[in-house]
Amino acid sequence: MSTAAPAGALPAADNGAAPASLLERMRAQPRLPLIIGGAALVAAAAAFTLWSRGPDYKVLYTNVSDRDGGAIIASLQQMNVPYKFAEGGGAILIAGDKVAETRLKLAAQGLPKAGGVGFELMDNQKFGTSQFAEQINYQRGLEGELARSIESIGAIESARVHLALPKPSLFVREQKKPSASVVLALARGRGIDEGQVSAIVHMVSSSVPDLDAKSVTVVDQRGNLLSSARGTDRGLDVSQLKYTQEIEQGYIRRIEAILQPIVGANNVRAQVAADIDFSVVEHTDEKYKPNQDPSQAAVRSQQSSESAQHGGGQPGGVPGALSNQPPVNPTAPITGPRAPNAPGTPPAPGTPGAPGAPGASTASTASTAATGPSSTRKDTTTNYELDRTIRHVQQAAGGVRRLSVAVVVNNRDALDAGGKATSRALTPAELEQIRNLAKEAMGFSQDRGDSLNVVNSAFARDADSGPAPEVAFWRDRENIELAKTAGQYLLYALLALFAWFAVLRPLMRKHLAPPPAPVVAAPAADAEAPAEPDPNAPSPDESLREREANRRRADMEYAHQAADKDPKMVAALIQHWMNNDE
Repeated sequence: MSTAAPAGALPAADNGAAPASLLERMRAQPRLPLIIGGAALVAAAAAFTLWSRGPDYKVLYTNVSDRDGGAIIASLQQMNVPYKFAEGGGAILIAGDKVAETRLKLAAQGLPKAGGVGFELMDNQKFGTSQFAEQINYQRGLEGELARSIESIGAIESARVHLALPKPSLFVREQKKPSASVVLALARGRGIDEGQVSAIVHMVSSSVPDLDAKSVTVVDQRGNLLSSARGTDRGLDVSQLKYTQEIEQGYIRRIEAILQPIVGANNVRAQVAADIDFSVVEHTDEKYKPNQDPSQAAVRSQQSSESAQHGGGQPGGVPGALSNQPPVNPTAPITGPRAPNAPGTPPAPGTPGAPGAPGASTASTASTAATGPSSTRKDTTTNYELDRTIRHVQQAAGGVRRLSVAVVVNNRDALDAGGKATSRALTPAELEQIRNLAKEAMGFSQDRGDSLNVVNSAFARDADSGPAPEVAFWRDRENIELAKTAGQYLLYALLALFAWFAVLRPLMRKHLAPPPAPVVAAPAADAEAPAEPDPNAPSPDESLREREANRRRADMEYAHQAADKDPKMVAALIQHWMNNDE
């Protein structure tokens, strides 16, 4: 007679029914663990391949404003383009193969707007716009274009330009000059030098008519005045200071380069102070040389004037009785008695043939008439070319006015009688040789007033000085990044090895062990003799191995198909197995 079990009682064997059935199934099919393990390995390999072939993110835009960044993100979401931010949110990253296409699409939408507007304001002018509105739009467009040009400089993150353009006037006295103000927001960790500030000032002044460079003010985001007028007030320029430093460094390199082979690389120090003349001089010289020989001089101009008058003059004067009188007869002067006529002397007066004597008056008169009043005049003026030399000299700026050079040479290393290393001072001959070489290297000029001072002294040796300590290889950033990458791949390799040696290999050994050899009973004495086996028929072991191989290939194909269709399921199954093993 059988007894019924209580209603609430369960058989003891029911608690382990499911595990027992699973184990029985796995024992019944010894290739099932191998199939599942292979599928897990295939799934892991597929997952690793997909992870390694992930999109390579590249920078789409960097250092954009919050407003432009929000508009760009909204557009990326509408275009279904995956994105992510760099560390600190300073850049927007997307897939590298979509950067160019996405930029073109965003540019078509007017993004990023760069925080300002340019001359595109003039594209959509409304009908009936007043002159004041047109002037305001033109000024806004000019300010925006200047801001965009300034933002193209690498160290500047954003810029704002304010222009004060006065209204033109017909009266010269009432005309005012324009002015400009520029506010710069420098990038994080970047700076701007005076040369770049000067370039910005000249760019703005050249873009606005009648705008003087002195009327442009540049300020950074901290309120520091960058375009101070100290260079203009003192007559200094940044380029002049840089030129002076380059000249000094050039002389220093030349002096040290010629002395280092003699005294050693670290045994000479030189400093140069150059007095550079930046004044621009224009000199005009005009010289006149003394007059040369007139016969050899070149005639510049010549003027001649000749006047001749023979006989009595024509009557002239005021018409009337007083002026219209005949001329008085000429009379010879009366002189005292003379000596008898000497040969070659004229006869004395009163003697026959003498002037004034009777019979000779007519002749005398005729002679007198023949030798009447006569006037002759001749003027000649000759101008010769003068020697004249005009020289116009413009002296170029940047000439060396004076050089002051100081050279310090270390003592020479030597060995004393005991073989100990010591230092000795240079001899006067060696110092003179060094001085002469330094003079030749610097181009010493006594007329220019150059000075050279060479001193021999022992250099102070700092015990703490030396090469900078090298960074340990485990602290180097490149080595750290390389170690992270290598550790990541090593972790995957260790997981694969663990799955193989801890899970798959034991299961394969357990379920793929060869079956025990069957026990063959001894044939009975009276049993009939077995029939001879067919030599062409396959043996039982061969047929079993063939069936096992076919089943294994079928299982592997099934595992591959399952891993390709649903790799997540295979990965979850492997994780379940590992949790059970733990």
